[in-house]
Amino acid sequence: MRTLIFGAGAIGAYLGAILTAAGRDVTLVGRGAQYDALAARGVQLEGAKSGRPEPIRVRVCRPEEEKPPYDLVFVSVKAHQIEPIAEHLCRLAGNTGLLLFGQNGIPWWYFARLDSPLRGTRLRSLDPQGVLARSFPLEQVIGTMVYKPADLVEPGRIRLADSTEDALTIGELDNRKTERLERIAELIRPAGWPVRITTDIRWSKWDKLLSNAIWNPLGVLTQGTATQLASFAGTAQLAAAMVAEVISVAGSVGVRLDADPNKVVAAAAQRISLPSSTLQDVRAGRPLEIDALIGAVIEIARLTGVATPCLDVVGACAAFVNQRIVEDGMAITSRSVAGTR
Repeated sequence: MRTLIFGAGAIGAYLGAILTAAGRDVTLVGRGAQYDALAARGVQLEGAKSGRPEPIRVRVCRPEEEKPPYDLVFVSVKAHQIEPIAEHLCRLAGNTGLLLFGQNGIPWWYFARLDSPLRGTRLRSLDPQGVLARSFPLEQVIGTMVYKPADLVEPGRIRLADSTEDALTIGELDNRKTERLERIAELIRPAGWPVRITTDIRWSKWDKLLSNAIWNPLGVLTQGTATQLASFAGTAQLAAAMVAEVISVAGSVGVRLDADPNKVVAAAAQRISLPSSTLQDVRAGRPLEIDALIGAVIEIARLTGVATPCLDVVGACAAFVNQRIVEDGMAITSRSVAGTR
């Protein structure tokens, strides 16, 4: 399968590197300093079991330099970055290529092909003008959930952390088990990343939201990692209340998450203390993936009549920080916050 990885950040570069090392036909799309580093030196994987002593040389190009069509397009940009490149992504996949959207949070296609009273509902927090719904043929979309703790330390250098949940989860939007899912798994598994095929990809999305909808926006407001926030009594209590609200919202659309909020928080306290992707974006002054991680959860809560007071407050504050970044172009760090006293 000719594979293209659009977005060579920590996850995209990791996947491109291991597929390359396994002899797969794969191209990465990068830009700026990351493109320069990958083109010159390749991908350096550090830490955990999948670290490598030497950089892995990869095939990399800039946007618009791709050579479509590709059989598989793995889209690893952030959720809010998809709309401006939707038409371009469709051209890369052609009429038959598969599109895997590896973003965290609620996906824009959530209510598509779903046996639910809300079937076909467009989430305006994710697709305000309907561009995504109009652009992407649903039959070419594969639901995707990434579990891979990774930190882009510097261009071309990725630090990996061990995790018992380390896997790429894939599933059809209508929950069928298909042969094309097996083909994707057979492409990636031998390269060293476990692949889980699920008949309920939406459950996987909600399961990870028990982490992303809590620690990512809280990290925006506090500059703390999940480990730090879960280890501090005040934020641990708030986080548990937010977990409980996410469980309620998921239940309102038929997804049962058998989780204890206090145990979820206690488990986070035992993690390796890595900054979330959202916290990394805050510190770099990049727009945040807040709508997919918490905004869409709140929107679904409004559709189903579930009260989410803690998510509402944290989400509003995180959205304000994002507005500052977008409008003022400023990176918000613990030092800059201290400077406002």
